[in-house]
Amino acid sequence: MKKIEEVTATGRRKRAVAAVRLRRGSGKVDVNGRPLEVYFPLDLQRKDLLLPLETLGLVGRYDMIIRARGGGLEGQTGAVRLGIARALVKEDDKRRGDLKALGLLTRDARRRERKKYGKKGARKSFQYSKR
Repeated sequence: MKKIEEVTATGRRKRAVAAVRLRRGSGKVDVNGRPLEVYFPLDLQRKDLLLPLETLGLVGRYDMIIRARGGGLEGQTGAVRLGIARALVKEDDKRRGDLKALGLLTRDARRRERKKYGKKGARKSFQYSKR
């Protein structure tokens, strides 16, 4: 039996966590048991997600099995993108410079700001009435 070589990496963004398994193949992408087009319906999300592969000209060369949990679709998109970039670097360290130059290996540390007391949200106040 032939062993399948694959690379795994984790990406995070806001509350979302994505585990990416990358293996050489025909370009099939499976996200939580569904095709990429079904899970991420917007073309903009798919383009952002596959940016590391497009940068290196590797679109269609890898099959990916992705498990995304937590957050919303936008957070998961960012998490998957970071996971793919990390997996590509793990496979071949020479790719690091190209991906790092575009900021694809940087974890976006921005989080949701907490609600403050005496306010409606993090910054929004209740309507002020002079009279």
